[in-house]
Amino acid sequence: MTEPGASPEDPWVKVEYAFSDNSLDPDDEDSDYHQESYKESYKDRRRRAHTQAEQKRRDAIKRGYDDLQTIVPTCQQQDLSIGSQKLSKAIVLQKTIDYIQFLHKEKKKQEEEVSTLRKDVTALKIMKVNYEQIVKAHQDNPHEGEDQVSDELKFNVFQGIMDSLFQSFNASISVASFQELSACVFSWIEEHCKPQTLREIVIGVLHQLKNQLY
Repeated sequence: MTEPGASPEDPWVKVEYAFSDNSLDPDDEDSDYHQESYKESYKDRRRRAHTQAEQKRRDAIKRGYDDLQTIVPTCQQQDLSIGSQKLSKAIVLQKTIDYIQFLHKEKKKQEEEVSTLRKDVTALKIMKVNYEQIVKAHQDNPHEGEDQVSDELKFNVFQGIMDSLFQSFNASISVASFQELSACVFSWIEEHCKPQTLREIVIGVLHQLKNQLY
């Protein structure tokens, strides 16, 4: 509003009007302050959240190492080299690795034992079936086998086999010294005690005894 007596073109009126202009908000400085406070508060919240997350991560790692020391037996044993000091993380990890490797070896050993036991069970089942068949055959023919081979004949078979072996043994063995004896014995076994050689000896002895009996 132009004061009475003042011209609208008066420059002082323009100046006064400019200072009294409602477009200049007197709370502009407070608005900037509140905005800056909001920014700082947001940064604080982010920093606080990051700190809390980092603390949770560290707590989780610490619980993990504590659990390892509880689970791994070697971590519970007193190490004389460090006395009563707390185990470092590196030692805990190394002991854990060693214990896992030990468990792997034990697992492999147990698997081999289980495999051996399974084979034994299979063999026993086969033997059981064979014995059951023998018992059944004897029950069906109770008089079978009454004309069994005499002990004398069995001894003759054994004697014939041993005589044949002794002949080759006596011809091959040198008793000049214990070393020569040992060497000759192993050499004789490798040459004259092969399955095929023994089979031929047994067949020859049986044929000889059969001809004598009949």
